[in-house]
Amino acid sequence: MPELSPRRRQLVLAICCMSLLIVSLDNTVLNVALPSMQRELHATVAGMQWTIDAYTLVLASLLMLSGSTADRIGRRKIFKIGLVLFTLGSVLCSLAPNLESLVAFRMVQAVGGSMLNPVAMSIITNTFTDPRERARAIGVWGGVVGISMAAGPVIGGLLVDSVGWRSIFWINLPVGLVALLLTWRYVPESRAPKPRRPDPVGQLLVIGLLGSLTYAIIEAPSEGWDSPRILVFAALAGCSLIGLLLYERRRAEPLIDLRFFRSAPFSGATVIAVCAFAALSGFLFLNTLYLQNVRGLSALHAGLYMLPMAALTFVCAPLSGRLVGSRGPRLSLLVAGVAMTACGLLFAAFDAETDDVLLFTGYVLFGLGFGMVNAPITNTAVSGMPRSQAGVAAAVASTSRQIGGTLGVAVIGAVLAAGVAGTGSPRGAEYAAAFVDASKPAWWILAGCGLCVLLVGALTSGRWALETAQRTAQRLEAPTGVPAGDQDQASASSRA
Repeated sequence: MPELSPRRRQLVLAICCMSLLIVSLDNTVLNVALPSMQRELHATVAGMQWTIDAYTLVLASLLMLSGSTADRIGRRKIFKIGLVLFTLGSVLCSLAPNLESLVAFRMVQAVGGSMLNPVAMSIITNTFTDPRERARAIGVWGGVVGISMAAGPVIGGLLVDSVGWRSIFWINLPVGLVALLLTWRYVPESRAPKPRRPDPVGQLLVIGLLGSLTYAIIEAPSEGWDSPRILVFAALAGCSLIGLLLYERRRAEPLIDLRFFRSAPFSGATVIAVCAFAALSGFLFLNTLYLQNVRGLSALHAGLYMLPMAALTFVCAPLSGRLVGSRGPRLSLLVAGVAMTACGLLFAAFDAETDDVLLFTGYVLFGLGFGMVNAPITNTAVSGMPRSQAGVAAAVASTSRQIGGTLGVAVIGAVLAAGVAGTGSPRGAEYAAAFVDASKPAWWILAGCGLCVLLVGALTSGRWALETAQRTAQRLEAPTGVPAGDQDQASASSRA
């Protein structure tokens, strides 16, 4: 990629942030619309889970493929295709006649979305080559997530209450079209000097793992954890994971380079991303249904209730980016872990949902924690990795986020579904009592996610962790064309 002027670099960053905005806004707006969609489409809790997880599941399955494909055939080209598909999928979602069609069209959206965020992050990584500039750019990127969280619930509430839930997909059209035109005009094309070859077997194993695991978790409350179908899908997930680890290790150019995970900061960022985004998706899913179905709030009022969380995320995300650029990721990760754990404990142990002061305190704590966690995840994932493989490294980080989001909705939804089964209408008194009881273990799960962010963040941001990152970077610079295990043996022999 040619060296760009500072003004052109900022414009490229703005264009990339537009793609993040429509993808992030789509998720937050959709959460506010869930109760309205549930009533109109006569959907169960599992049906609502699938409207979210069908998207995140496809996204997680294809992100690494999109990242490596963009490195190979051109990042701008893949980015433009992604904008077209995402915009088209949004139109189709707004026209969906039933739940099954909506889930299918969400998958079309996800195919396009898989070509946006990881590819945009790769473009940013190759545009901002100075580490401090890159950290600040990633801070802005994280701030866009805060904007989407702040604006999404309010915009979604206004649209749902005034026009209907289908209108939430219309807001993607103007942003997607403008981003497409600006990309065509201002974003330069770039490719990796030595891109990886396609890995269809690895891709199928990833799809098998994520798809079967998600299906087993979502459908188990209705079918039973010991039902033959659930056991078959659970076994398929286990076999896919084992096959992925064995096959990718022996492949010269794998879909997932397992050597990345020998870097403690990179591995830590992956685990933290899964936990943080599982907490976010579970938090949004749980609170949206609680505020509208239990408290009886409108979609708009529910969105306004969650504004404290969104506002803190908006404020803290760029602050975290500056902290990471100046002091490293450790402080941001520790603050994030403490705040998210405290939020979960407030609801799980002190019934925060029964008192507005405690409720809003919990929302502020979660917004603070999530706002601080995103920038160190992204920065750690791409730092120390060869720029030629930036698409793959960024895609692994993005995949971890989507896996977390998928698992968060699946697990929290499964807990709720088991607790409210057979309680009648979502607006009934019996349902409300059952929902509050079922939310207790869900909040303990979210507190556990926050604790994991704290502990893993502390463990993988010290001197030892940085040394593992340096050793991993040296291994990644080794000649390609030899399976990873053989490269390490060759490296050891040469040192001897």
